[in-house]
Amino acid sequence: MDVLLLNIETATKNCSVSLSKNGVLLSFKELNTGNYTHAEMLHPFIKQLLDEANIGFNDLSAIAVGKGPGSFTGLRIGVSAAKGLCFALNIPLIAIDSLSILAHTKQIDKGFIIPLLDARRMEVYTSVYSPNFVQIAPIEAVILNENSFANYLDQAPVFFLGDGVEKFKPICKHPNAIFEIDAFPSATQMANLSYLKYKKNDIEDVAYFEPFYLKDFFILKAKTI
Repeated sequence: MDVLLLNIETATKNCSVSLSKNGVLLSFKELNTGNYTHAEMLHPFIKQLLDEANIGFNDLSAIAVGKGPGSFTGLRIGVSAAKGLCFALNIPLIAIDSLSILAHTKQIDKGFIIPLLDARRMEVYTSVYSPNFVQIAPIEAVILNENSFANYLDQAPVFFLGDGVEKFKPICKHPNAIFEIDAFPSATQMANLSYLKYKKNDIEDVAYFEPFYLKDFFILKAKTI
């Protein structure tokens, strides 16, 4: 039986939705105007995707959502939509961390992938991934300085992705640093990730699931690395 998944990613200013079958991307819609358009665009995007694919809500096997960290408002909108659909359709909810989604937008042969999502002031949400997307550092909120990530930069090329790059690029002069500002978590990268979770029955409790705000780190434990 085919596994049809609706994927939703709203952790940043990129309002992104995709439809996938058995881990293969079928179609997607996303908009990034530099502002948060999630409240206006998310539900129309979902309806348009299903209508264009001639797929009904009852055909969906599960809903996958980018759980954060990221924008509090964006995450609330995306998670609320996903949970509402799961409740109404009585189907599973799958959650994928948004930093991993962002990391999967980049393919490398060697070095490290470090997604940076804007938090506040000089803070970012971040983690570190190997070329095969193994997470090798915990997800945390950090305060950037000119020596941030030096232990990785001294070893190999490091690819920094995301809207937090704008904060780091002006102060990081390391020759191994490679910056890609125009990268955002996208539901296009969720097709296979959500399918793998679905096959393992790695699902959430819809009633109690909350976005991964990283609030404790954001308010109390932000640190310099």
